[in-house]
Amino acid sequence: MADLAHEGLPTGKSPGPREDAGVTCVVVVNPTKVGPDQYPVLERALVHEGVTAVKFDETTAEDAGVGQSRAAVEAGADLVLAWGGDGTVKACVTGMAGSDVPLAIIPGGTGNLLARNLDIPLGLADSAHVAVHGTRRRIDLGAVGDERFAVMAGIGFDAAMLRDTSEQAKARVGPAAYVASGLSNLPKRGFDCTLTVDDQPPRRSRARTVLVGNVGKLQGGLPLLPYAVPDDGWLDVVVIKPRATVEWIAVAWRVAIRRPHPRHMDTMRGRRVLVESNTPQPYELDGDVRGETTRMLVQIEPGAVVICVPSVK
Repeated sequence: MADLAHEGLPTGKSPGPREDAGVTCVVVVNPTKVGPDQYPVLERALVHEGVTAVKFDETTAEDAGVGQSRAAVEAGADLVLAWGGDGTVKACVTGMAGSDVPLAIIPGGTGNLLARNLDIPLGLADSAHVAVHGTRRRIDLGAVGDERFAVMAGIGFDAAMLRDTSEQAKARVGPAAYVASGLSNLPKRGFDCTLTVDDQPPRRSRARTVLVGNVGKLQGGLPLLPYAVPDDGWLDVVVIKPRATVEWIAVAWRVAIRRPHPRHMDTMRGRRVLVESNTPQPYELDGDVRGETTRMLVQIEPGAVVICVPSVK
């Protein structure tokens, strides 16, 4: 990554832009989501908001943003921007976990779930304004091994649906691309799992998917975990266990009207969540499918990252 224009500036220790020395920022950008013709557009928007130095650092197939965001913090950036989809944001929160430097989100993906859950505007100019002048909010992260997530981790059906949705389909029809993949995975069988939350006794269940969330809204604002708050120090868990298509319809309807069906959904909260499956299942972190596993351990990291969010008027 190129050196920052203001090399040697100290890492930010308090929220908000500095008035005295200006603001330097690094934009970690996913070039598969954002064309290079858009770079000067964002740069002009940031300069208009008061940023004095802007550097773009592209993600690669080998590094989705962890190294770039970490390097930006170490080089003394006042502000880091994640410009791409949920995977780019996930990589940046992983790289910046434990840092006081704020991370802003410039939505550029299909889902943009963290941005939607935090009411960050999707437009480039508006999100640039929030990046520079918004409130700095410290939020929790979920940890799975060396990786972090800000939205949800899932094992089973949801990960299979994401795995089977092509990038071409997402680029062509947007979020609707997940529908075809979801329908193709509906007839498949569930799995037997054991769920251990904190020091509670293990729970055994036949599940289609288990989701562990830091925030609660899905595409379209559907409140899958309506009580999830990103800075409360808790993980919210839901076990979804319909056995037939008609039961999936019941689950979807209950979620839409904010009344989870007790027969087809179990919900709980904890700080340490262990999911053990009798057969290997695909799992995902913030929409990135990470292969198959029979064991997923999720732990909360309270207040691990600072995010730029809209100021409350």
